[in-house]
Amino acid sequence: MDAGVHLPLIDFGGAGFSYSRLAGAVDAARECGFAAVSANDHFVFQAPWLDGLMSLAAVAERSGGMKLVTTLALTALRGPVPLAKALSALDVLSGGRVIAGVGAGSSRADYAAVGVPFEQRWQRFDEAVRAIRALLQPGMTGDAGTPAGGLLQPPPRQGGGIPLWIGSWGSRAGLRRVARLGDGWLASAYNTSPEGFAAGMEVLAGELERQRRPSGDFPNALVTMWTWITGSRSDADRVLSGIVGPLVGRDPSELRGRVCVGSAGECAELLSRYAGAGCQRVHFWPVGDERRQIELIAGEVMPRSLRS
Repeated sequence: MDAGVHLPLIDFGGAGFSYSRLAGAVDAARECGFAAVSANDHFVFQAPWLDGLMSLAAVAERSGGMKLVTTLALTALRGPVPLAKALSALDVLSGGRVIAGVGAGSSRADYAAVGVPFEQRWQRFDEAVRAIRALLQPGMTGDAGTPAGGLLQPPPRQGGGIPLWIGSWGSRAGLRRVARLGDGWLASAYNTSPEGFAAGMEVLAGELERQRRPSGDFPNALVTMWTWITGSRSDADRVLSGIVGPLVGRDPSELRGRVCVGSAGECAELLSRYAGAGCQRVHFWPVGDERRQIELIAGEVMPRSLRS
């Protein structure tokens, strides 16, 4: 299991929004050997939120060999053609390092902002995913038999097209969609547990078998792992009660033990259980002081989790 870092798209501690803050997080992750940089998508939110795609593009040059991952992009709301155009450009400019994680989204506010009925999200999402797959993989053809990928030039840098990973909290219907439409699975850290993830892996393997697709090399990652490593129990409780809980609309008691808020040992134990469940990558989202938190993840948490 390796690590990715989520870009600081929310201002948790009053540091403000700046390129230097994004760059600092990416520099720290690159220096610490992280495998990926990620950003997710909201148009409107209860807290100010930087645009994920623009932020990934801003740090592409200094991200080294790390993958650039959307976790997740709102395919049905952004529209498959504009989204594919942006992802293709990012893939070209990064030398072919993009993973397109997509999802329907769970925020009614995002749908209202675009003027799309929330109740239509799954139908629209399925249609959008099929369209964007054709656009991101130039060898595929559209409904009329014409090269769908040829609509957008330049094409992605990756010869086989940009891999399309589907986000799912782990329901059977969601994992069926992952197996049918995706090249990988993105699970939500605060909406699952190591046991839930393991159960989801079993369901996904069965669904892949039904699709006659091999399950052994099907990739996965855990995203939006809220992170604040601290030796102080009161500090951990402050973060859960005052930051993460209100942000995601959850009781802090539900989040305790599900996210990496606590001591290095507690976080390592959680990650060890995820590794045992088959998780391949965790995308950490520090709730401030990004460089220090990234250094703690790399120096104290990940080594312990892999030894457990």
